[in-house]
Amino acid sequence: MINQKGLTIYTDGAARGNPGRGGYGAILMWKGEAKEISGGFLHTTNNRMELMSVIAALESLNRSGLDIEIYSDSKYVVQAVNEGWLNNWIKTDFKGGKKNKDLWMRFYKLSSNHQIKFIWVKGHASNPYNQRCDELATAAADGNNLSEDNGYTQNA
Repeated sequence: MINQKGLTIYTDGAARGNPGRGGYGAILMWKGEAKEISGGFLHTTNNRMELMSVIAALESLNRSGLDIEIYSDSKYVVQAVNEGWLNNWIKTDFKGGKKNKDLWMRFYKLSSNHQIKFIWVKGHASNPYNQRCDELATAAADGNNLSEDNGYTQNA
């Protein structure tokens, strides 16, 4: 699916072990052009990489006020936003052991600059953009020059 009015982003995250080496991948599509981004971390989790794929895509933008559709196979990410979990977590300062506060707050700040709609897609179900994001994420997790996921290591 392509957002005819704005930016379309497909995202995916992966972890080799959970926790373990991880990576994210995203494809940003704007006016017929596509840009791929990816990155990897030494010690992280799958949920962190799913969320990091969204953050990295949003951080790569050079303008605000965009109409963005984000496609993700992560129910954790999609439901946290669409069902209002994130707003409740913020109101309660992530009490009750809610994880990934550092990334959720980073996303929350970035999301305030845009109109974002999340759409869940079934993973590994013949969606070529989702499959490509998975390839990017797993290649990043398996790559060299991995960064340390400081948010994970500080809270592990």
